[in-house]
Amino acid sequence: MRKALRDNAPNRREERALWAEGYEVVVGIDEVGRGSWAGPLTLGAAVVPKGRRLNGIRDSKLLTEAERERIFYRLGEWCVAWSVGHASETECDELGMSEAQRLAARRAIDALDVAPDRVLVDGKWDFVGGGITRAIVGGDASCLSIAAASILAKVTRDRLMRAEAESYPGYDFEFNKGYPCPRHRVALQGYGPTAIHRRSWVFMDHIHWPGVVRYQRPAAGGNQLTLFE
Repeated sequence: MRKALRDNAPNRREERALWAEGYEVVVGIDEVGRGSWAGPLTLGAAVVPKGRRLNGIRDSKLLTEAERERIFYRLGEWCVAWSVGHASETECDELGMSEAQRLAARRAIDALDVAPDRVLVDGKWDFVGGGITRAIVGGDASCLSIAAASILAKVTRDRLMRAEAESYPGYDFEFNKGYPCPRHRVALQGYGPTAIHRRSWVFMDHIHWPGVVRYQRPAAGGNQLTLFE
């Protein structure tokens, strides 16, 4: 572990407080892919053990890809339970990002082997609901279960995007994972959107690609498809 990260380890403070109140199954969840132009929105869910330690868990954004990959398998064995849920690029278009995030969270929680007593989420917004959520600003850096979930989600989604790169050469998905960058923008201008791009996003407004169907979310009910001109 790099020296810069050693003194900034997330802890079980939030989990211990809930365990002390009698909530046995505390699930941390975190998302990745919200700002991406292509690919799914992915939510990780993790239930950490009460006693055993695992060194190296940090907010996934603070780790290199190699560091995340190294800890991923160890996390799977260490967690009491873990899962990942996705909302596809089509669902992100049709539902909007807020509802897509709720959907991915529900899928991740439903895929766990245990039912949560309480859920910890990063940020200010409760996208889980049910009266069992505690939102923690900066939770991916300070809360152990949220940090673990962030790694599980990030590694899973990155692997999916690297696999997609084989089908869509030229977009550098193996490097940018679908996120905005100059080469990605140039590829969109030159080749147009792929089947895994989010076609209702504002970044598509200035792309001209005759014959490519674009999804536009209507203001009130129904689906609307338009063609690039």
